[in-house]
Amino acid sequence: MAPRVVVLSLASDFGCQVQLSNMTDEILDVLGLIDLSYWQLASSGHMPDAYDVAIVEGAVTTDEHVALLESVRATAGVVIAIGACANTGGIPGLANLLDLDERYGVVYGDGDGPRVAAGRRAPMPLDSVIAVDYHVPGCPIDPPEFLRVLSRVLLGLKNRVPDLTMCASCKINETVCFFDRGELCLGLVTRAGCGARCPSLNRPCTGCRGIAPDANLVAARAISIASGRPEGALDDALRIYNTAKEVRG
Repeated sequence: MAPRVVVLSLASDFGCQVQLSNMTDEILDVLGLIDLSYWQLASSGHMPDAYDVAIVEGAVTTDEHVALLESVRATAGVVIAIGACANTGGIPGLANLLDLDERYGVVYGDGDGPRVAAGRRAPMPLDSVIAVDYHVPGCPIDPPEFLRVLSRVLLGLKNRVPDLTMCASCKINETVCFFDRGELCLGLVTRAGCGARCPSLNRPCTGCRGIAPDANLVAARAISIASGRPEGALDDALRIYNTAKEVRG
């Protein structure tokens, strides 16, 4: 019997689910191996009571999200976190730098309008609430990487997220280092796995895959300063996608 799969989103822009929808040929191949029981972006029905694999996009920002994730964890044998928002808190995590009450007032006003006042939380990644079995980082996700992870799920293989930093990929690609050009690049501390796609397209890494376990932040700060960047520039740049993780740790 094909595993029953659901795809759902918390606080995000649905960008990773859009990436899935763009994988036309690949998705058609995968659909023969799974029972896609619910896809929040593409389905008009309701999420089923029973399923085997849950693919979750987005950051946790409300008590309702927490309750949903706890239900998902109790139901699914496998939970896959896709995208920066689900894995590190992503861009929603920047709200951790602000006074949430003040910001909600600015956005929604102080009246009885559509405020999400009750049960709101500082944005956090999925694994701040439940155990996550497989991770697909990135903003948005890289389709080939997602397919590799999904293949491991279907084959019953363990999760394998690279611990190395992206600098190794740049060396393999023979990409000229951005620090040699006087530009800040977060590839020296960011988790590898995307093939250093942005640097290969002449764009410095912005850290959307999260900080690698093997990253040497002390040395990275020193390199950033030595290359002419002001003190604190590296940490400021890392906050774009990693603020929630920093808040946790």
